[in-house]
Amino acid sequence: MTNPIEAPFKADDNVSRASKLDTASISDALDKLGINGQCYRIKPRSGAFRMAGRAYTLLYGPAANPPGTVGDFIDDVPPGSVIVLDNGGRDNATVWGDILTEVAHRRGIAGTVIDGVCRDVALCTSIGYPVFSKDHWMRTGKDRVQVEAVNVPVNIGDVRVQPGDILRGDADGVVVIPQQHEEAVLATAETIEHAENKIRAAVRGGMRLDEARKQHRYHELQTRKA
Repeated sequence: MTNPIEAPFKADDNVSRASKLDTASISDALDKLGINGQCYRIKPRSGAFRMAGRAYTLLYGPAANPPGTVGDFIDDVPPGSVIVLDNGGRDNATVWGDILTEVAHRRGIAGTVIDGVCRDVALCTSIGYPVFSKDHWMRTGKDRVQVEAVNVPVNIGDVRVQPGDILRGDADGVVVIPQQHEEAVLATAETIEHAENKIRAAVRGGMRLDEARKQHRYHELQTRKA
């Protein structure tokens, strides 16, 4: 297993900006900019879960003989990070449960995203620790999978995630904002949300929806730039 990178991922202005945006607006911004960032089939274990933070990534593989560890990494994760676990989409073995949930919650981790399944959902929902995954099931990953590398590029729901990328999660799922495109994605998403808020206000004031959409150029908001 490789060593984690040294630089901690602290809260910053762009994480704060992302936290104020819906995933739907960020998704539309990603489409407009031609960036693949919507994590397919990754869903919150509770519709109340919200998170935003920078990725701390782990890559899993089949267990060796003797097997390696599934999860002795938690104490190295900087507070405010989103733990991103690439378990290859496996739905027959978990890589996250109640002990990791409790420690992550106590340490101020922003949330956990899994390309695969988790277990012990009752705890994360009761304490409000955000976990996003393909599903949940109780069978352990111990002796079935192991951590191969830490803070390397990984895949979550057909989206590439690199250490330090911003992840935003809410009731609709998870989106990834690549570091090299942060400003463009966030600015575009903010423009989209502002326009949609103007449309809502206009409709509430009595304007027809089609006229409000035309006035605020709704049908151009998600159109990909040439």
